[in-house]
Amino acid sequence: MIKLDESIIFQMINFIILIWALNYVAYRPIRAILAKRKEKVDGLSSGINRSESDAREKAMALEAGIKEAREKGRKMKEAMEDKARQEEQQMLERINEKARRDLEEIRAKVSRETAEVRTSLQSQIEFFANKISEKMLGRTV
Repeated sequence: MIKLDESIIFQMINFIILIWALNYVAYRPIRAILAKRKEKVDGLSSGINRSESDAREKAMALEAGIKEAREKGRKMKEAMEDKARQEEQQMLERINEKARRDLEEIRAKVSRETAEVRTSLQSQIEFFANKISEKMLGRTV
């Protein structure tokens, strides 16, 4: 059987002192280190979350910028193509107009030359007709 005497009080006091000493020497520093580590991990975790969020925002902004630049480039390309078509049309009109003028000048020149040749041939027709008549008739006409 167990005897309860005054040694139990010493054991209880000893146990309380031991708990107090362990709490002061071991448990508090360990809890402080764990609390600091938890703060550091939480800080790093929130930093990672912020970085991920910033990266997503920057990626979306980059995509929007690329899309906007492509749209702007497409519009510029279309504007340049329209301008090139207009310039091509103007050049074709100028070339056609010049070709018409040149054709009219050539026709006028051909008409003048034809008229000159006709007049020169008209004068020679009489001369040749007389010569042919003389040869056919065998005498001067």
